[in-house]
Amino acid sequence: MMKVFQRLGKSLMLPVACLPVAAILMGIGYWLDPTGWGSNLAAAGFLIKAGGAIIDNMGILFAIGVGVGMSKDGEGTAALSAMISWLLVQTLLSPAAYSMFFGVPLEEVPAAFGKMQNQFIGIVSGLIGAACYNKFSSTRLPDALSFFSGRRCVAIVTAGATLILVLALAFLWPVIYGGLVMFGETIVSAGALGAGVYGFLNRILIPFGLHHALNSVFWFDVAGINDIGKFWNASLGGVKGQTGMYMTGFFPVMMFGLPAACFAMIHTAKTKKKKIAAGLLLSGALSAFFTGITEPIEFAFMFLAPPLYAVHAALTGLSLAITALLPVRCGFNFSAGLVDWVLSFKAPMAVNPLLILPFGAIYAVVYYAVFRFVIVKFNLKTPGREDDEEAAQDVKPAVAGGGGDTYAETARIVLEGLGGKENVVSLEYCATRLRVEIKDMDAVNDKKIKSAGVSGVIRPGKKSVQVIVGTKVQFVAEEVKKLM
Repeated sequence: MMKVFQRLGKSLMLPVACLPVAAILMGIGYWLDPTGWGSNLAAAGFLIKAGGAIIDNMGILFAIGVGVGMSKDGEGTAALSAMISWLLVQTLLSPAAYSMFFGVPLEEVPAAFGKMQNQFIGIVSGLIGAACYNKFSSTRLPDALSFFSGRRCVAIVTAGATLILVLALAFLWPVIYGGLVMFGETIVSAGALGAGVYGFLNRILIPFGLHHALNSVFWFDVAGINDIGKFWNASLGGVKGQTGMYMTGFFPVMMFGLPAACFAMIHTAKTKKKKIAAGLLLSGALSAFFTGITEPIEFAFMFLAPPLYAVHAALTGLSLAITALLPVRCGFNFSAGLVDWVLSFKAPMAVNPLLILPFGAIYAVVYYAVFRFVIVKFNLKTPGREDDEEAAQDVKPAVAGGGGDTYAETARIVLEGLGGKENVVSLEYCATRLRVEIKDMDAVNDKKIKSAGVSGVIRPGKKSVQVIVGTKVQFVAEEVKKLM
């Protein structure tokens, strides 16, 4: 089950990766017309509407992304099937259709059916499309029906499965939706404390890949909170001074806190290993500051020093709680890095975004001091402090550089550490990780893999390995596939 959730988390990165486009379009639009939000300048309105087209249809993008990501070979047929499932659900469970089928006056239709175009339904549709593709894409029918054999029958099966889903959702969706809304309202009613709890849970769930499910409740329109959508689009009903409270607190952590934590880990590394630790952590610090992608840093110490990761999660929660109390609101479309911060300056719900700078500077000092104290006090084995001399001496920060030769060498070492191409069943990648299914776990050599300069290696299942490469994972994955 955990493997399924982790693969689902990887699949969700595909639609989420579309959000930076929306951030750039809308960010520039709001900069051009910071007061009218497009009504004073046609060019600004053009860009804002273009970006809004992506954000407003995230449910559809989730359906397509999950359909492709959860399929056995990334085939487009799975995406098409997911889209069919999405369209059937939206049509058959619209308020008007529900009113007709059940003989209920339109005004008495449960409110849940007016909220069908959300990411949760997108995920479910994507799972149905992928499952039908994986099961029936190789089906052979009798000669008389041979035209519908193989991939052509997937859409038909998907439609049938979706009709069963629709019947179930007609009774279950109001309960599910009510539960999600109740959970969201409980956190929202707790104000700053609720934001802090959300921030803590967001980080704690990252090792399991389950933070995407939590984020969908607060960032998107699954339970009516829709922090991202309302922050960028005033017509959706955001409240200035409140909307953005589930995003703002991440900026001090990602732009300032974690980079400072990297310096704390470098400074506390053993003398002979400082260069190794620096090569591993500095590229991650730059990535966190500019893009808000923090996995290369977090996985560098997450499993080496779990108590330190718990401290990091607590500091993240504290940041969200404090910024929720401060007169500052800024938001992102992808992650809380410098690029999204600048683009959000003129967004409709932005409030004093420059306050992130002094607060971030203070939080950098806090992160550095806390990390350094905890590491030294409890002798935690962060990068550069490991007891394994052999592993440390072999490490070369290969992925910190660039160019085809560097990626090829990194790929060669990683593949060798995985037990060679004969031991690899399948290989995929998401934002920062290689996700590998292997035959024999005993043939996997973590030390060898880490010697490629990757941030970490985790084993989430009996036959699965994840290699934390960083933002250049695509190029390493491509080189590994060439070697295979």
